[in-house]
Amino acid sequence: MTAVCAELESWVREDWRVEELRGANGVRRITELFRQPEYREAADEEIFTLILQMLSRALQEIPTQIVPSVEHWFDLTAECFRCLRNACVQCPPNQNTIRNMGLIEKATTLITVLSTSDYSQESCLVAFRCGLQFLGNVAGGNKDSQNSIWKHAFPHLFLNCLTHEDDKVSAYASMVLYTCMDEDKMADLLEPANLNVSLGVITAYSKQSDAEWLHLIVTDRFLRCPELVKQMYASQSHADRLTLLELILSKINEKSSLTKTEMTSLQQIAEFLSDCFQKQSKAVLILVSPGDREEEEALVVIRLLDLLCEMTSDADHLTGLQSYPGLLDTVVETLRLTHLAGKQSKNVFTSTHSASLGIDLTHAAVGFKAHLIRLIANLCYRNRENQDKAEEGGTCCSQMSYSQVHGSEEKIWQLDGIPIILDNCSIDDNNPFLNQWAVYAIRNLTEHNEKNQELIASMERQGLADTALLENMGLHVEERDGKLVLKSVKKN
Repeated sequence: MTAVCAELESWVREDWRVEELRGANGVRRITELFRQPEYREAADEEIFTLILQMLSRALQEIPTQIVPSVEHWFDLTAECFRCLRNACVQCPPNQNTIRNMGLIEKATTLITVLSTSDYSQESCLVAFRCGLQFLGNVAGGNKDSQNSIWKHAFPHLFLNCLTHEDDKVSAYASMVLYTCMDEDKMADLLEPANLNVSLGVITAYSKQSDAEWLHLIVTDRFLRCPELVKQMYASQSHADRLTLLELILSKINEKSSLTKTEMTSLQQIAEFLSDCFQKQSKAVLILVSPGDREEEEALVVIRLLDLLCEMTSDADHLTGLQSYPGLLDTVVETLRLTHLAGKQSKNVFTSTHSASLGIDLTHAAVGFKAHLIRLIANLCYRNRENQDKAEEGGTCCSQMSYSQVHGSEEKIWQLDGIPIILDNCSIDDNNPFLNQWAVYAIRNLTEHNEKNQELIASMERQGLADTALLENMGLHVEERDGKLVLKSVKKN
């Protein structure tokens, strides 16, 4: 290693344009040596001083060179970054030396030049990637190095990388961003001028959903800061909101235990999402007449409902959402509106027992009514106040109508919560497990609640709600002595 350093020092002192490959080859030999722990531990400042001189010269030359002369500098830069990357592997002394010599600042400046250059050569892209790998290694487990990178790279370099068309650049940059980001950095992310970095993470993830580091940035960093989540949601397109909600849902579905801080943050996010659902819930009615209006907002409502269902299935979040103002009223109201919409015309909310309506069973709205009833069931679980509210229908529910949403003077049925749930105790291909969720909801509404029990007991039988399925199967139902008898149409 001493011999190689001597050769490099000699080359640096000479004209840099003489024997151009000599410099890159010399650095490459040190890069290979640094693969071995004993050589990393034996490294001294002389090596890093030479690397610093080379990167400084590259920073001067690259903006002024033209193709093909610039190729040499890209190759040399890439090799210098590889050398520094290897030197930092499980070696805190080298990390500290490199940082103290100003190599992090020099590297971030050069990487920024590479990220904004007009050069399309593969060699430029390779140097760019190697630089990001170096930043990731020098930051690993080293708080001071992380702070130094954050100081010189945030926000502009991270934003350039997240929006870069090369997937590897985005992946390496997200690794660095995740490593450097801790609770102390959240204040910087909350600055309005820096919000684009957080938004860029979501946009990048939507393009490469298998990017592990981008996923971790959101689930392990952003979700610990409810205020940041609120700012992001308010500034996002509907498409990016869907991506954010999917990531939140993945966090909730994780089986690993959460810390107290994470639980508190998720509870605040749950309450925020409850507000969003209440404000946006009627947008789902856009799906009654698909194509007339933008449907992405309706898909956001569907995903919000999925999240609330999952959150209320968790005892840690249930109590807070059960008492959250207006949530149950909105859910019952939305159930009423979609239920009536399905009866007024054939659409995604119409109950069906076959594919005759031509509705794709992978459509996002499939299961929406079942999930509404599931959420009602969860919100009423051992909660007397909500049991009574659902039975009464709520002020908000009794005053809103489906026809009002569409500008018609015609009023809808004035149904309370329990009757409309009972009206959904049937098989519906568009809502798998609808019957089971309805039964579960009735169970939760009547548990230790005599008033609701008496209400159901006082209802009168009005016959079968829908015999179309049986008739299609060649069957007929008759009522004899208070019992239902199933018969073949042919026998009749």
